Amino acid sequence: MPAILAKKLGMTQVFLEDGTVERVTVLEAGPCPVTAVRTQQTDGYEAVQLAFGASKEKHLTRAELGHLKKAGAPPMRHVKEFRDEAGELLIGDTVTVEAFEVGQTVKVSGTSKGKGFQGTIKRHNYASGPKSHGSHNVRAPGSIGASATPSRVFKGIRGPGQMGNKRVTQKGLEIVRLDPADNLMLLRGSVPGSRNGYVEVRTDG
Repeated sequence: MPAILAKKLGMTQVFLEDGTVERVTVLEAGPCPVTAVRTQQTDGYEAVQLAFGASKEKHLTRAELGHLKKAGAPPMRHVKEFRDEAGELLIGDTVTVEAFEVGQTVKVSGTSKGKGFQGTIKRHNYASGPKSHGSHNVRAPGSIGASATPSRVFKGIRGPGQMGNKRVTQKGLEIVRLDPADNLMLLRGSVPGSRNGYVEVRTDG
């Protein structure tokens, strides 16, 4: 079950051999050096730690630089652990797009686009109120409390608030094309996050 870190480059379309058009998202996936391997005996869980995104040394702390140099990796901006993905990987190995196959389904996790403070109509798809003359409840959420019992508002009620800027996982994305020479992975459909945002890709299943 391979996993890799990637950067979202944008969306485009490609023509397949049978002439059909596929709308795809282009990811720059890897190369990701293995910077640590967690084991059940030493750490209490199994995981592999990957690094991605070239960076300058001045942008990293001395602790981060020391950790990367110990693994023989250059300065990298992002370091992420993947649970139960270690397999036969060892410190010093490098994960590339060649670990995946065309036609394989993967799941992508990233941070969704932040949309700021939004009302209930935009955030939760509430219906708007009447817009005729005299209406004072066009986009207001309406009453949210009960009567004397229970005399409070229940937790978790859907209301206005921050929309987006949360971790989102999209499952069932099929790999349409791989380009190991340029470290590119083309996935059918859209993935979470904005352009040049960093995402995690792992096999779906």
